[in-house]
Amino acid sequence: MRIREDPRGVGRDAGRAECERGGMSVEIVKAGPEVVDELRDLWLELHHHHQRVQPGWRYKDDEDSWRVRREEYLRWLSGDGFVLLARQDGELVGYALVDVRTDADDTWVSDDRAAHIRSLLVRPEGRGHGLGTGLLDAIDTELAALGVQDVWIDALAANDRAIGLYEQRGFRPAVLYLARLRA
Repeated sequence: MRIREDPRGVGRDAGRAECERGGMSVEIVKAGPEVVDELRDLWLELHHHHQRVQPGWRYKDDEDSWRVRREEYLRWLSGDGFVLLARQDGELVGYALVDVRTDADDTWVSDDRAAHIRSLLVRPEGRGHGLGTGLLDAIDTELAALGVQDVWIDALAANDRAIGLYEQRGFRPAVLYLARLRA
C-alpha cells in the first residue's frame, strides 16, 4: 500500500492510498471532521450489523444512535484523530475512525499517546477481499507517522469474524466489559 499526498488537499495532512486486494481496486483517503456527515449511512450500516451479530439487546433507534455517534466522532477528531475513507469507483465501501489519546493508561504500561480505533466498517459487498486488512494497514501507516505505537480496538463479544481479524493483526483480549442494562 502506498500513501501519498492527496492533490485535492482533503483533510489535515491528507494522504491517499491505493489498495489492490482480492480483485478490488480501492482508494483510501485520510480526512478529518469535515467528512463526518458523510459517515452517517456507514455508521447506520455498522449499527445494524451490531444488531444482527449480537441480538437480544435493545438498540437505539437510528436517529438517536447517529446523533450520539456524530458528537463522539467530532470530539475524537478534534485532536490528532483521523478518519480513513475507502472508495471503490467513487462509492464509499468502508471507513475507519481513529482517536489519538494523550492520557496515560492507569493499568498497563503504555505510551502517553495511544490510538483507539473507534469504528471500522467494510460494507458487505467489500468483505472477504482484504479491505479490512487494507484499512488496518493504512491505520498503522498513519499512526507510525504520528509516532503512536499503542493501539486499542473494540469488538462486540459475538463478532467472531472481526475478533479473528484483529487477533491476526496482533491484538489480544485486554478487557472484558459486562453489561446489565435497565432497558
